[in-house]
Amino acid sequence: MAVAAATLLRQLEALKDRFEPAAADSKRELLRQLERRRLGSADEVLRLHEVLCFLRAYPDDQRLLASVESMLAAFAGRSDLRRYRRALSDTGIAGTSIDFRFFWPTARWLARRWPHHLSVLWSEFKQPEKLLELLPLLVPPVETGGFDELDLSVWDWIEELKHPDETDAAWIVRRIDAMYANPFVREALHDGLDLWFRLDPAGDTPTRTHAHYAPLPVTYQQRPLARARPDLRGAVKEKPRAVRVLTKREGQKLIDLARSAMVTRSRDLDVFAYGDPNDVRLVDFGEGLQFACIGFLPERRLLLHAVYGFLTLKNGVPIGYVLASALFRSAEVAFNTFETYRGAEAAFVFSRVLAMTHHLFGAEAFAIDPYQLGYGNTEGLKSGAWWFYQKLGFRPQDPDVRRLMRGELRRMRRNPRHRSSVATLSKLASEYVYLDLHPSRRGWLLPPLWSLSLAISRYLGGRFGAERERGIRTCAREAAQRLGVRRQRLSRTERQAWENWSPLILMLEGVGRWSRAEKAALVRIVRAKGGRHESDFVPLFDAHAKLKRALLKLAAQE
Repeated sequence: MAVAAATLLRQLEALKDRFEPAAADSKRELLRQLERRRLGSADEVLRLHEVLCFLRAYPDDQRLLASVESMLAAFAGRSDLRRYRRALSDTGIAGTSIDFRFFWPTARWLARRWPHHLSVLWSEFKQPEKLLELLPLLVPPVETGGFDELDLSVWDWIEELKHPDETDAAWIVRRIDAMYANPFVREALHDGLDLWFRLDPAGDTPTRTHAHYAPLPVTYQQRPLARARPDLRGAVKEKPRAVRVLTKREGQKLIDLARSAMVTRSRDLDVFAYGDPNDVRLVDFGEGLQFACIGFLPERRLLLHAVYGFLTLKNGVPIGYVLASALFRSAEVAFNTFETYRGAEAAFVFSRVLAMTHHLFGAEAFAIDPYQLGYGNTEGLKSGAWWFYQKLGFRPQDPDVRRLMRGELRRMRRNPRHRSSVATLSKLASEYVYLDLHPSRRGWLLPPLWSLSLAISRYLGGRFGAERERGIRTCAREAAQRLGVRRQRLSRTERQAWENWSPLILMLEGVGRWSRAEKAALVRIVRAKGGRHESDFVPLFDAHAKLKRALLKLAAQE
């Protein structure tokens, strides 16, 4: 009698992370049978899809990989997928739709790439009057007369204004994009509407099913997964096998892959949405593990911290992402493994994340913020994120949290089956945790940036009031004179960085008395902030002891 498809699926799930020749043969046979069998629920279809994605990232051998890729390529055509298509929406599976409140850069990207497949989910839209008030600003003045005379709903107006073959979402996004306004204003207007969108499937719309960066070679998994807890202090010093600067074209491909990874998981990450194709590198740690290192567009960079997003790739398959903010030989790290790949090699991959951050930015101290630990984040609490980092050596500095941690550890020693309650985990996760490669060093080294921003605002307000643009131009000229800079020799992005830094330069105590070498070093730092790779800014900044002292002193005064 034929084995039920559900039983075959459970057998495959039990085998997926076992790697020996007999297991590979069994996986291939189970895949062969499941390829022709119809599953009995949406949950089973999803589970099969997740096993296939896992095996594409961790293939036993070439024959198994070929079977997996063949099934994924045909997945949207499965009869059970078509049957449960509606129940499988928002899963990112090929052939299914995605509903999400896409923020401005992602909505614009989708409207440009797939205008006929993006629509507004009006059932979730709560502010029709706000969009109605905005509509006269989205059309030429010659069209605005009717808005005061005709009592039409926002939906009726959009039907009147758009082309018959144009979707409502494409029209709204394109019209906001065409506004004569600052890019940040367009972003604020769009996000203030709080629009929900539906992305219907097409041949090349973002999916998890087809997410793959093809140029990377495949390393077959012929040993057990690396599940041992790494010694982070040693692992951090592990150097990547290679760091390759990509062309603008290849950089854009990886940015699009990163954007798609977020879209198909109903997420958004600014550094991917505003990724700079000129600042993309591929960091290779071998054994099929690479990180696509993506920097911000120059106009989106922060004044001080260098912020990068990393798309984690295993054999070209996106398995997670990282956000790192670095300065003062320190880095705040947000680490996420996509659910399909959790429980595989998370601790090992995280050790490589810290090694990469150490290599690119010289970071020797690392911090995890409360949200990543689970504070205000149910997913983080359920995943046990706080204990994941604690077991790897991260520790809180807050005395109350340290006492709570010690109490929980005593309970675990008395009763190995003890598990922290959700309430306790929430308290543990309420403060940062830290790992310092130099434990004798006291305190966290990242300055309070809000205080520096406030100091700059007070300086500009005191000198120029509402005339901020004139103030920035004046500060840029004065700072150039003070440091002996010829601004005409700066590139466009370097000039932008110079304007951003100029008020701060004028506020630094004693900068006019610095040596010529110290002033020249400061100029190189600012130029690097507007250069191709923002990461070049970090070591230059960290090497300038006088600049760091002056900034910390200024921050402490606010």
